[in-house]
Amino acid sequence: MIVPAQVPPPLTLPLVGGGTWDLAQQSPENFTIIVFYRGKHCPICGGYLPKVEAAMEEFAEVGADVVAVSMDVEERATASYSDWGLTTLPVAFGMTAEVAKAWGLWLSSKREGSSEPNVFAEPGLVVLDKTGKVFFVEVQNAPFTRPPLDQLVKGLKYVLDNDYPTRGTYTG
Repeated sequence: MIVPAQVPPPLTLPLVGGGTWDLAQQSPENFTIIVFYRGKHCPICGGYLPKVEAAMEEFAEVGADVVAVSMDVEERATASYSDWGLTTLPVAFGMTAEVAKAWGLWLSSKREGSSEPNVFAEPGLVVLDKTGKVFFVEVQNAPFTRPPLDQLVKGLKYVLDNDYPTRGTYTG
């Protein structure tokens, strides 16, 4: 489980189209946004990731870099990228179940007769501040909703304009 205001676990994965995305190498102006998605089998993810890509300019305006991450193998991730019409959103693949659990994601197993992988991570969205610490965490155990991107952008603008702190850190 990841904790607000703490450094999350390492995350280094290959990218669709080549290269590697390494959390330790990120140097955003203000935020890193990691969108964890279920995989190629998920029609809701197939509708959400194109919206994430469409919001990339708005995210850039608040100094946020974005990556989408799944447990899919390269073939499935590449097919998703193509089938969903993605062109600029970095999509990383090959996350292990152990890494998914370290990031606090829920895992599900394949439903009989489905095109789901044997095990996959349910969706989540994590925002890290420019120092690499957890600022915002949203995880789900089912696929049915996703954070509205316009609200996320508006919230990040508010954070920057008002020096708004990381919340959820009270341990008393």
